[in-house]
Amino acid sequence: MQTVEANGASIPVLGMGTWTLKGQTCAELVSHALKVGYRHIDTAAAYDNEEAVGEGIRASGVKRDDIFLTTKVWWKDIAGGDLERSAEASVARLGVDQVDLLLIHWPNPAIDLAESLKALNRVRASGAARHIGVSNFPTALLAEAVRLSEAPLVANQVEYHPFLNQDRVYAACQAEGMAMVSYCPLARGGDLFSQPEVAGPAKRYGKTPAQIVLRWHVQQEGVIAIPRTSNPARLAENADIFDFLLSDEEMRAVSALRQRGNRICDYDFSPVWDPV
Repeated sequence: MQTVEANGASIPVLGMGTWTLKGQTCAELVSHALKVGYRHIDTAAAYDNEEAVGEGIRASGVKRDDIFLTTKVWWKDIAGGDLERSAEASVARLGVDQVDLLLIHWPNPAIDLAESLKALNRVRASGAARHIGVSNFPTALLAEAVRLSEAPLVANQVEYHPFLNQDRVYAACQAEGMAMVSYCPLARGGDLFSQPEVAGPAKRYGKTPAQIVLRWHVQQEGVIAIPRTSNPARLAENADIFDFLLSDEEMRAVSALRQRGNRICDYDFSPVWDPV
């Protein structure tokens, strides 16, 4: 699978998101994803499924060294000491020696960012995480995190899809040599898939609308998509996006949909987002 090179990390451009997946269903889907060619799995302490993710990895028969595994520390646990304990617990639940990428899941204005970044770097130095990064960091906070981190940050995982413009965050990631990882990359389907800008290329290329949207993601330099599905058949479908290219005109047409500014994941603890 194609990869994005980001500050020393080589990250598969397509991953499996596991948010909302639980128990044996999660384990079976992770195992199946790896068997059909995925090499990037994304989870988090807050998802309450790290044990199942680890079980799925082991059941797949794919070598651990061939898998890029990401987990995240919840925003309430990013103080010094708490962050290290959370990371250690995640590694134990996953049943691995280390994760490939450890992210701060959300910023927390009540906890000094310098303290959080020092703790994140300590986890990396301990060997529990090969690489470190952040998630849901708008540009000002991202710049501060980069400044405060001793080791390079390799990714900022953010909501990104054709209904949400993330040009500011994307430009900041590019400037720092970081990957931008798209969660909710399909905007949960529905209205997006019926747009002529998506449905038209799907018909022309003999692909599904979801495949067109995922192709739009991975065709952007430094962008990684981590769609989630509970349907095993969709895993292979989502991964079947590397045998065609969208034209420049088609890419621009899908990108033009971002003027809607539809944000799906916005909570009372969310940071102040960049204007769109």
